[in-house]
Amino acid sequence: MSSSDSSICPKISAFPKCYLETIAGERTMTVFEWIEQARQLDADGLEMYEGFFLNLEDSYLDEVAAAIREAGFEMPMLCCSPDFTAPDSATRQQAVDYQQQMIRVARRLGGPGVVCRVLSGQRWPQVTREQGLEYASQGILACLPAAEEADVILGLENHYKDGFWQYAEFAQKMDVFLELLERIPNTASFGVQYDPSNAVVAGDDPVELLRCVSQRVVSMHASDRFLVDGASLEDLRQAEGSTGYAEILQHGVTGQGINDYDAIFRILSDVKYSGWISIEDGMHGMQEMADSLAFLRKSVARYWSNN
Repeated sequence: MSSSDSSICPKISAFPKCYLETIAGERTMTVFEWIEQARQLDADGLEMYEGFFLNLEDSYLDEVAAAIREAGFEMPMLCCSPDFTAPDSATRQQAVDYQQQMIRVARRLGGPGVVCRVLSGQRWPQVTREQGLEYASQGILACLPAAEEADVILGLENHYKDGFWQYAEFAQKMDVFLELLERIPNTASFGVQYDPSNAVVAGDDPVELLRCVSQRVVSMHASDRFLVDGASLEDLRQAEGSTGYAEILQHGVTGQGINDYDAIFRILSDVKYSGWISIEDGMHGMQEMADSLAFLRKSVARYWSNN
């Protein structure tokens, strides 16, 4: 594997979306087996997901961290999915308590400056927009002191839906996401975890979203989507369930799908973004992950060469 030479060049990591269910759900694959398999990938880091771990004991987490380092990687981000918008106040408090615990887990695995992802919560039918904005902002604000103390950065993702949730993301749509973002102060311990594909799924323009949040981006998922059977974006927006993962929209190699990565990388390069860019990939095999990583290597070399 290789690393970027410039200190302001983004580093590249991989997240095994293809193994999310097998590691975190079925438990038929361990996080250690994924780390070992990832040795073949040209990546600088491996993202983790909160459900990958059998327990949260320090000794176990230290084993995971050691395995990541021994394989030649860093751990740039821990993907967590707090449900800050739950209708019940006790459940919301549990989400805050758990997120604070995961902040400490992220620091133990990744060290200072690691990103710990946060979400707004589920789009519960009985929760109004204003209630959801208040609940989500309160939840994030309650976690900021723990992040500051641990030297961890909270990254709010424009997400679709955690794989184990009943409802889609409360702040899935760009207007809600931006309104929530306005309620969180611009501090070194908080920023945006940007995912262009999630904007596409939401029916929004990912480039327009990036222009709005570029100065606050602290990490990025670089996945891609494909429309099948001659479908169009308009078909996607009109399809039943198009605010979720419609059947006509599928994962694929980064750089070969819907997202305009030329525009995306120009914007990030212009603001001298130097965080991590991670693929969410592998739905059709490890070669797909390798191809996506190769695309990112070339793109970083191209767009950040003058920085």
